[in-house]
Amino acid sequence: MTDRPVVLDVASLTLAEVVEVAVQGRAVTLAPSAVARMTATRTVVEGLAARGDAVYGVTTGFGKLSDVAIPADQLAQLQVNLVRSHAAGVGPRLPEAEVRAMMLLRANVLAKGFSGARPALAELLCGMLNARCWPGIPEQGSVGASGDLAPLAHLALALIGEGELHHPGGHGPAGAVLAAHGLAPVTLGPKEGLALINGTQAHTAVAALAVTAARRAWVTAHVAGAMSLEALLGTPTAFDPRIHAARGQRGQQASAALLLELVRDSQIRESHREGDSRVQDAYALRCMPQVHGPVLEAIEFAEGLIATELNAATDNPLVFDDGTMLSGGNFHGQAVALALDLLAIVMTNLAVMSERRIDRLVHPDLNEGLPPFLTPTAGVSSGFMMAQVTAAAITSECKGLAHPASVDSIPTDGNKEDVVPMAMGAATKLRRLLRNVEQVLAVELMCGAQGIDFRRPLRGSRAVEAAHAEVRSLISTLTADRVLGPDIEGLALAIAQGRFASLAH
Repeated sequence: MTDRPVVLDVASLTLAEVVEVAVQGRAVTLAPSAVARMTATRTVVEGLAARGDAVYGVTTGFGKLSDVAIPADQLAQLQVNLVRSHAAGVGPRLPEAEVRAMMLLRANVLAKGFSGARPALAELLCGMLNARCWPGIPEQGSVGASGDLAPLAHLALALIGEGELHHPGGHGPAGAVLAAHGLAPVTLGPKEGLALINGTQAHTAVAALAVTAARRAWVTAHVAGAMSLEALLGTPTAFDPRIHAARGQRGQQASAALLLELVRDSQIRESHREGDSRVQDAYALRCMPQVHGPVLEAIEFAEGLIATELNAATDNPLVFDDGTMLSGGNFHGQAVALALDLLAIVMTNLAVMSERRIDRLVHPDLNEGLPPFLTPTAGVSSGFMMAQVTAAAITSECKGLAHPASVDSIPTDGNKEDVVPMAMGAATKLRRLLRNVEQVLAVELMCGAQGIDFRRPLRGSRAVEAAHAEVRSLISTLTADRVLGPDIEGLALAIAQGRFASLAH
């Protein structure tokens, strides 16, 4: 990560930069061009408010109350009331990284200028990010329709000095924490409360981190699959590029090429090349490219859609350079919700494949001469018997979580919002599903490494040996039964940190 700050110039924010800011703490600043554009469109809003024109969210109420005119002396209170009333979220708080991603995306959308807000709002968000101050934001309460109203309202509360803020030293009242870091809350002007809470930034923030984790898990699944193939004396013939070129599916070809590279130059493979009576391996081994490949294409589709949403104007109404203010529906979260649901489906298939490979590694009738449940003292010891059960339980949960949220709709706001996408629900269940996938892959890596131990003195491929060494740097070979939960959790954390995905590059 570079020491240079991410510059919000309204159009070029990337998924990688979101991760760097949200997870690694990279600094953020506004481009001068963004400040100029925000200043210009703010002039438009102030002019409309001064004339008393009937403009949604500026001189009128909100949603079903959009036909209620607001007197000029109550316009400021209108915006504060909007923020307070919409901060109705409940449930567990979003992780710090997701909140930081949401703050970054909200600053970025304000910087585009279409919201008609002052630069001070985006500058305060940048200042909070750079000071590592973040509010506790409940993850439940958004249907993703007029955007993520409740989560964004909880964020907006902090900007006006209300509620609590977390910071590296603890947490405290928002106003006091801001002051301690040389920051000051804003006083909202016309439309600025609406500008802070309208938009898709909560579920898109979760999505940006989730799709990054999905790609990391996809690579890790190949590393784990390669280790399992070696431990089970499988054949890489099924990864021959001619097979996959004959079908022509791009993701499948990429998956096969990666697998072939991961098992290249293996002593274990050479040891059973001659005289192997098996013509074909089980699908969980042989068909990895046919299943992992479409997962890659789905991840790439989601990456493209989410990357576009990072720089999208999702406020309502939108303010244009010519002084026009138009109401529309860019806050509707269906696009990202669909991508999130697709990711949930394909990542579940990744877990299914991994769990079946785990079963083959521990099953005494299927594991090619490895000890039952990968223990040298089967009977007195259960070995990895329950690790497979854990993987099965988690994989089953993934299947339930893969049910799409975006096909549901419950009308809200007096039926003004009559078709909603449930995007935030799609985002938070995907986050849980991805943690599950990491846990399943952790079990496979643990079992695969144990299988490699039993193939000694033969060595696997360079990549498999590197993965084996990484596993052994975290957990020891199982020689007698022990508590396996911490081993699985430790490997899952290493997967989330990218330690195994990095071995494939």
